[in-house]
Amino acid sequence: MSKKIWLFDTTLRDGEQVPGAKLNLYEKLEVAHQLKKLQVDIIEAGFPASSEGDFNAVKQIAQKVGNTDDIMITALARAVKADIDSVYNAVKYAENPMIHMVLGTSDIHVEKKFSKSKDQILQIGVDAVKYAKTLLPQVQYSTEDASRSDFEYLWKTIEAVMKAGATMINVPDTVGYAVPEEFGEMIGKLNDRMKNLDDSVLLSVHCHNDLGMATANTLAAIKNGADKVECTINGIGERAGNAALEEVVMALSTRSNYFNAHTRVNKKEIMNTSRIVSSLMGLDVQVNKAITGDNAFAHSSGIHQDGLLKSRDAYEIVSPTEVGLDDMELVLTARSGRHAVKNALENLALGNLTPDQFEEVFADFLKLADTKKEVYNHDLFILVENYFKRTNEDAKVALHSDAFYHLEDIQVISNQIFPSASVKVRRGEEVLKAATVGSGSIDALYSALQEVIAFEVKLLEYKISSVTRGKEAIGKVKLQVEYEGETYIAKASDTDVIKASALAYINAINTIVVDQFISIPEPV
Repeated sequence: MSKKIWLFDTTLRDGEQVPGAKLNLYEKLEVAHQLKKLQVDIIEAGFPASSEGDFNAVKQIAQKVGNTDDIMITALARAVKADIDSVYNAVKYAENPMIHMVLGTSDIHVEKKFSKSKDQILQIGVDAVKYAKTLLPQVQYSTEDASRSDFEYLWKTIEAVMKAGATMINVPDTVGYAVPEEFGEMIGKLNDRMKNLDDSVLLSVHCHNDLGMATANTLAAIKNGADKVECTINGIGERAGNAALEEVVMALSTRSNYFNAHTRVNKKEIMNTSRIVSSLMGLDVQVNKAITGDNAFAHSSGIHQDGLLKSRDAYEIVSPTEVGLDDMELVLTARSGRHAVKNALENLALGNLTPDQFEEVFADFLKLADTKKEVYNHDLFILVENYFKRTNEDAKVALHSDAFYHLEDIQVISNQIFPSASVKVRRGEEVLKAATVGSGSIDALYSALQEVIAFEVKLLEYKISSVTRGKEAIGKVKLQVEYEGETYIAKASDTDVIKASALAYINAINTIVVDQFISIPEPV
C-alpha cells in the first residue's frame, strides 16, 4: 500500500529569508491561499518573534487560511519561552495549529554557537517542548544541523523530546552537507528507533541545496522511512535554497513504483503556484529548472522533436498537463527538423503542401531561423504566403499575412517628468502611429503600442534578462499578456532592450491574431 507523505511548505519562512524576497502582509496571504489550493498539509507561515509585521502576517494566515481543519498552520520559534509564546499567540486562531521549535544538535552549534554543554542544550529542548505542550497538542522539534551531529547524541535528544511530548521530529540537513546514501541510512536508523519508541510521532526532514542534493537527500529519506518532508516552491531559501516541492512531488508521482509513496498535492496547481511565488518575491526561476523552469517542457532539438511527435514517452517522462501547463512546447529553431516544422504547419492548417513545396518552405524556414533564433506561428504563415507569391502558384492556404503587426520604428524618451514613447507599426499596407506618456519608459512604450493595436490586452508579467555579456550584450524580454481570458507568452531578444520589449509585445499580439483565424478553413 502506498504511503502518504506529509508536505510541509516553508516558502513563507525559509523561502522568505532570501535577500530581497520579503513579502508584505497581502502578498503573504496571497501565497498562503495558493498553498492551500495546492493542498500542502502544513504551511509554515513565518517567524513571529522576528518582527511585529511577521507576527501579524502569521496571525492573519491562521485566521483566513487556517480556518478549516484540512490544513495545519505553524510558525518557527527558537527553544525559548518568548518565541514559543509568540508562535502560540499567532497560530492559535487556526483550526489546526502547531508550534515548531528549533535547537542545534551538532558540536559546531552546541559548542560554538551556544557555548553550552550537550546536556544543557538537551535540557533546554526538553523544557521547551514541555512548555509548548501546555499551549497546543501539536509540537514539532527540529534538531538543527542534524546531518553533522554525533548520531548517538542526536538520538538521545530525539528520544528525550519525544518523551516530553513532541508529535513531530524534524531532522534538518541545515547546510546541505549530506549525501543521499549517508542521509538515507541515518533516517532509516532513526525511523526504526522512533517507531519502536512511539509510532505515532512523525519523522520529518528539511534539506538544503548547498551541494545540489536537496531533492535527492529528501527522496532518500522518504525511501528510508521519513513520514514528512519540508520544501519550498521553486526550491527557494537560505543560500542555495531548499528541496523544491515540485521536484519531490513529481518524483514521487513519476516513480511511484520505486518509492511506493504519494502526496495529496494538487499537481495541476504547481505551475500557477510557482509563478505567483516567483512574481511576488521577484525571484526568477532558472530556465532549465526541473518541473517549473521555462524550458522544462520545451524541445528545440530536431531529434527530440521527431521522437516526441512519434511517441510522447520517447523524451517526456512527465506530461506538462500534469503540472498545470497546456502542453509540451516544440520551439522552432534552426535545429528543428522537418517533422517538427511539418507538424507546426499542419496545426495551423498550412499542411496542404506537396513534398517539393514543403522543401522550399523549409529552406526559407531555416534561413529565417538563423536570423530570428526562434520562429513563431505567425512567421510560418508569412513564409508560406511568401512562397506562393514568389512562385505565382495558386495558394491553397488562407492568406492572412496582412493581419499581422510589424514594428517599423520606435522612439522612447526616459526622464523623471514625462517618460514618453512614439511608435510606428505596419499592418499589411496600413501604417499606424501613436505617441503617449507613461509612468516609465516601458509603460509609455506599451501604452503607445496598445493605441495602434486592435486587441485590448492586459500585461500580466514582464521580465528582462541578459543572455550575453559586454557592451553589445543581448537583452531578452519575456512577457505574459491576457486576452479574453486566455494567457499568451512571448519573447524577443535584441541588443536594445527597449526594442526587445516592443518586439516581444508584437510577438504576443501576433500570437493572438493567429488564434483568431486558426479555425478558418482552407480555401478549395
